Amino acid sequence: MENWINAEGLKDNVILSSRIRLARNLKGYPFPNKINKETADEIIKNIEDAFYSNENSKEEFKTIRLDEKTEIEKEMLFQKHIVSKSLLKNKDIGSVILNSNESISVMINEEDHLRIQGISSGLSLKEIYENINRIDNIIEEKLEFAYDSDIGYLTACPTNVGTGVRASVMVHLPCLCITKEIENAFNAVSKMGMTIRGLYGEGSKGYGNIFQISNQITLGPTEEEIINGLNAMIYQIIDKEKEARTRLMDRYKYEMKDRIMRARGILSTAIIIDYKESMELLSMIRLGIELDLIKDISKTTLNKLLIDISLPALQDKFKDEIKNDNINFYRAIVIKENFIKRGV
Repeated sequence: MENWINAEGLKDNVILSSRIRLARNLKGYPFPNKINKETADEIIKNIEDAFYSNENSKEEFKTIRLDEKTEIEKEMLFQKHIVSKSLLKNKDIGSVILNSNESISVMINEEDHLRIQGISSGLSLKEIYENINRIDNIIEEKLEFAYDSDIGYLTACPTNVGTGVRASVMVHLPCLCITKEIENAFNAVSKMGMTIRGLYGEGSKGYGNIFQISNQITLGPTEEEIINGLNAMIYQIIDKEKEARTRLMDRYKYEMKDRIMRARGILSTAIIIDYKESMELLSMIRLGIELDLIKDISKTTLNKLLIDISLPALQDKFKDEIKNDNINFYRAIVIKENFIKRGV
């Protein structure tokens, strides 16, 4: 699977990434919110032993203990969508098994004992499921999961009971936002038993017109039905976004071009810029690429900037130079450095 950050993808593709998580728990152990450090370490060891019993796993993966990482290092894992906020909250008892290109992560002692995650570029839910299902099978060959023959897999949160499958797709929807049609999209998604959230999932805002669309129901439908249902919804959303783009370019061609090029000008010259403004302007640059108006900027550059302009990334790069009153100054520097370095 391809790392979503480094993927260029099709020029007109509004999809940044797809992700699937499987929630699993070991039979005979309390959920992570009820365990102590000793029990947590035992669970980590049991899962590691089961997972690394497969020779391919030993070559491709490594374990990261969160209690051995700095706060910034942990936050960077979150910014890259490798781990969840729930795992960071359990940093004293949590670990993650990660593959070399950071497309597959096995979170241990998150909200559940196991969250097996795959994230890749484009609309690739079926490929992701095949990969993480193999990992699920490797572990289940050695360990018994908490499972009920009537309900399915048992989880800490009732909303994950059943298949334990959470699938999501990250999409760029600037023109639905410009035309104020995004609320209609929200309503359509909700009626289909799905949810739409911001860039970093539950509780986050849709800065940069980037949203995550995911299933809400895990009990009843099969894994295949969940994936097919989400795929169908994504295709509908893509069609609506492209229709909005066509209308805007037909009616307001010069205004749209001006908006995109002004964004480029500000990003190239700004002395200070806050996170929200930079995300909105980068969204216009991404739209310009997708409309084939900007040809000398790569989507990979923009994907990396989503990470590089975050506070943890700035703290990691500039260390003690970062203060509360100069964050926006250093963010502007990073944007301009990226433009020059990556051929913008």
